[in-house]
Amino acid sequence: MLRRLLQPVWVLLAIVFLIEAWLWDHLEPIVARVVAAIPLARFKQWLTERVDALSPAMTLIVFAVPIIPLFPLKLVGLWLLAHEYWTSAVFTIVFAKMVGVGVTAFVFDVTRDKLLEMHWFERIYDLVLKVRARAAELVDPIKRRIRQLIAGDGEGWSSRTLRLIQRFRKSVHQAR
Repeated sequence: MLRRLLQPVWVLLAIVFLIEAWLWDHLEPIVARVVAAIPLARFKQWLTERVDALSPAMTLIVFAVPIIPLFPLKLVGLWLLAHEYWTSAVFTIVFAKMVGVGVTAFVFDVTRDKLLEMHWFERIYDLVLKVRARAAELVDPIKRRIRQLIAGDGEGWSSRTLRLIQRFRKSVHQAR
């Protein structure tokens, strides 16, 4: 019974987790292009050489520190939201999120090997990968159902309504 009540919460958490994973996957190539376009390649090489000389624990600090300057930007976004500057607030929060994920992806790419030398970090990393796979399993049936509804497949009322809307749209476009 409790599991059934918590199912929507788990689905919501899975969706949020997958959005984070999607951002990570899609921002990492953009960050790589930015690194290639500006002199960050030399910085990345320099950082890699420095990280190689550090202990895994110190590498964890290198991984965590770049996120700290973005926290005030998120606070600015929340302040804008509280004062009903909706567009500015959304832009600021989304910008901070994208920059944060991009910087984290960049720094994690440099520090991953050293961080994975710590057994507890490796276990957490493996857990995150497993949670991501489980979240995808949980959300995939919902995504398939949404695609079916959008495509108008099936015999439910929503599918019939979507087919009716599609036919109406086609008739309007043909009339022009």
